[in-house]
Amino acid sequence: MAKTSVAPPANSDGLLRQLGVSTAIALVVSNMVGTGIYTTSGFLAGQLGDVSLVLGIWLVGAICAIAGAFCYSELGVNFPSSGGEYVYLTNAYGPSWGFMTGWISFVAGFSAPIAAQALAFSQYLGYFFPGLRTEASQQLFSFAGLTVKFGGAQMAAIALIAALTALNLFGIQRVAKFQNVFTSLKILVMVAFIVMGFAVGSGSWEHFSQSAVRDVSTPIGAQFAISLFWIYLSYSGWNAATYVAEELKRPERTLPLALTVGTLLVGALYLILNVVFIYALPLEKMKGELAIGALAAKNLFGPNIAGAFGALMALSLVSTVNANMTIGPRVYYAMAKNKAFFASAAEVHPKWHTPWNAILAQGVASLLMTLIPFDDLFPYIARTLTLFAALSVASIFIFRRRPGWRKLAVVNFAFPLWPALFLLVSAWMYFYGITLNPMGSLATLLTVAIGALLYHFLIRQKA
Repeated sequence: MAKTSVAPPANSDGLLRQLGVSTAIALVVSNMVGTGIYTTSGFLAGQLGDVSLVLGIWLVGAICAIAGAFCYSELGVNFPSSGGEYVYLTNAYGPSWGFMTGWISFVAGFSAPIAAQALAFSQYLGYFFPGLRTEASQQLFSFAGLTVKFGGAQMAAIALIAALTALNLFGIQRVAKFQNVFTSLKILVMVAFIVMGFAVGSGSWEHFSQSAVRDVSTPIGAQFAISLFWIYLSYSGWNAATYVAEELKRPERTLPLALTVGTLLVGALYLILNVVFIYALPLEKMKGELAIGALAAKNLFGPNIAGAFGALMALSLVSTVNANMTIGPRVYYAMAKNKAFFASAAEVHPKWHTPWNAILAQGVASLLMTLIPFDDLFPYIARTLTLFAALSVASIFIFRRRPGWRKLAVVNFAFPLWPALFLLVSAWMYFYGITLNPMGSLATLLTVAIGALLYHFLIRQKA
């Protein structure tokens, strides 16, 4: 088994350690909060049909996200360099797996989520401009299960991605200020929505005793496992700070703190927000609704105040898109520095100190993926990312057998509780995901296969 060592570059022309705890937490929170919480509960209502199951699945997701954050904290403390899973899998399994996770990060970890988040942004703007809603887009063609659409939703999403790509080119400090402001706005919107929803909203506690007619025939146990893919993706981002570890001040302290605090904060917000959603309207009326936040606000406050919340929720999605815009290129940068990705991704702009080629490549890929409908993008992203997150968590069992490994106290407590929990739940999800939806899993396998071919023919010979 290969034991390739991936170390952070140390020169003044590379990335600089200039991000503190608050910005790292902001990246985690912004990366997590957004598309999932503002779009998923409507689908869960139809899939599960019971209030206790809908709230319970968000709680299970929070526990698993915390377990993953603890494990990634230990990995990040031992490998305080940008790249996240790429660094961990390269050191654990060898350079081919390192490239594979970087490739997955480029396609399904960042570019596809950026597209999905930008489409969700368009959907919330559709409250004011119906032509921007995703259902108003026209189908261009469909081939082998892949549908391509274009319309106002895609144009608004493309404009947002282009603007944030440009912002990220001109230095991390500008991005950090932007991120902190928009993350603060995001949290304020959520807190205001929660407080006002309970204080002056016209909701009903009777909704918690009302079920919905399920719109799927899958047995409830199996459906709970499959629906967890949506939840896992909604919580994805708990590992965000690991991708910019090379730019963190005192990463041995900042990284675990950012991952843990950010994940706990988001987990609490998600649970409370779902309580507000159900307080606002029964599950039956939530079914299939993409912009669930706007619909809940309309039921709670009426159309005028709901319009203000819809606009603020759209703005809060901007920070989610920007967080991914910031983090993703650092993964490709770390790979390219170790000759595991295209060499141009390692180029840092001499003035702005940003991996500008990587930023541009990610922007272009995200623009193209906005043409894929949201309800096709979301499950694909969830299945693909869960696989590689599980591989990263599993690497702890390999690293802990190596001399000099620093064991984090929270992971060491009752070891292997946290990694085992994360891996067992992931295996449960994949068992039902593959057996009940083999075509959905095929897209993940094709992405992995393409990455393997790229590594074999384009990367390995140059490494």
